Amino acid sequence: MSTVPNGVDAHFAASVFAAVDIGASSGRVMLGRVSPEGVALETVHRFPNGVVERDGGLRWDFDGLFAEVIEGLRAAATVAAVQGETIASIGIDTWAVDYGLVDAAGKLVAQPFSYRDDRSRAAVQTVHATLDPARLYQTTGLQFLQFNTIYQLASERNLDGLQALLIPDLIAFLLTGVRRTEATNASTTGLFDAVAGEWATEFFTALGLPKDLFPPLIQPGEAFGNLKPDIAAAVGLPVETTVVAVGSHDTASAVVAVPATADNSRDGFAYISSGTWSLVGLELKHPVLTEASREANFTNERGVDGTVRYLRNVGGLWLLSECQRTWAGEGFQPDLAALLAAAAALPAGGPQINADDADFIAPDDMPDRIRAAVRRTGADLANDPAAITRCIMDSLAAGYARTITAAERLAGRQVDVVHIVGGGSQNALLCQLTANATRRPVIAGPVEATALGNVLVQARAAGAATGGLALLRGIVAAGTSLHRYEPLVSVSQGSLQ
Repeated sequence: MSTVPNGVDAHFAASVFAAVDIGASSGRVMLGRVSPEGVALETVHRFPNGVVERDGGLRWDFDGLFAEVIEGLRAAATVAAVQGETIASIGIDTWAVDYGLVDAAGKLVAQPFSYRDDRSRAAVQTVHATLDPARLYQTTGLQFLQFNTIYQLASERNLDGLQALLIPDLIAFLLTGVRRTEATNASTTGLFDAVAGEWATEFFTALGLPKDLFPPLIQPGEAFGNLKPDIAAAVGLPVETTVVAVGSHDTASAVVAVPATADNSRDGFAYISSGTWSLVGLELKHPVLTEASREANFTNERGVDGTVRYLRNVGGLWLLSECQRTWAGEGFQPDLAALLAAAAALPAGGPQINADDADFIAPDDMPDRIRAAVRRTGADLANDPAAITRCIMDSLAAGYARTITAAERLAGRQVDVVHIVGGGSQNALLCQLTANATRRPVIAGPVEATALGNVLVQARAAGAATGGLALLRGIVAAGTSLHRYEPLVSVSQGSLQ
């Protein structure tokens, strides 16, 4: 591990922070130790996550999820105590758009719906009949997705007396008793003004939603509050332990940890936060609210330090994980590394699909749906795991390249390097295909970008680090082993292994 760049050491003390990092398929609680050498992460608790059929729809088992958070914080407290450490604060990040409804007494009235439930599809037309899509975009800058919070809320009934808490804010509320809405996640609702950085209250009125449906906004780095006494006792932490708002939309935290530095990005960088979904885009100072941007379905979401995450949601490794689930049900459980190696050995130029097609959102027989999608293009795809895996990887890489090219054109920016962070950064086949498709170098890593960004925002709030995003990214770059993939001009069979 290399040392942190000059001028950074003095800003650090030995500090430990707890990061609650939950994705759509799994979650973990990690301890992040900040020192002059960078950030060292230790996973103290892992747990599964996923949608369940309950009460007439696809929902999250939030009660079970929160129980896992408590167990993870208890484990974090135990590990820290053994090391003679004090946990300075706790930060929470999860996926976006979904929410739980709580009553005046703070009781969760039902398990939250998942964005993968189809209930909001019918509400799209209702919302657009009231609010013209062009007007929506000019205010919110949000990519159209049928599961955006605005459409989910339009399908609700009897919201009087209730408040909506986005998933990370709901966890923070149960830990502290304080109701707030973190701004990076608020920007994914379709009810947030991308320029003003405030709630678009006129949209609440137009849709008949209570103006106080969401709690007041809180910015990354601000404190929700201290742990409630009963929670502190349950997890074994002092009541003075603070829950700090981070980039609670997991992509916002991941982008904080993109290791873009002056020596590896002369002009500009694109990022791909690759996991269940792929979030592909640029970091800007101002939103792009043009009609061309709307037609291209780009989103302008708030980032840490008032930045704009100008991106598109592209299909992700959900496609492969769902294929693996189907194959396992059929008695075939290939080793992932062997599966990717077999896919890499196949010739280039095979069939592709539109990886972010809405037909792939819900869980089902994914291999069959992928092969059906290929047939609709007039091609054929063998019912073979390696061939299907290669189709997924080729399709994702092609989607990444199209998205980056469009973002450059729409934002008037030029990209000279692509950073892949998250789980997909471990996938050598995907990284190499992305370099080939974008014709740009790809820098892969860190895998744990979301947790790193979470910890670094906490560290800065505590005074264990100072400076802007460039400094935080320098810390990541100095303390992380990165892999660089150069684009291959000619790709022959077997060359991608």
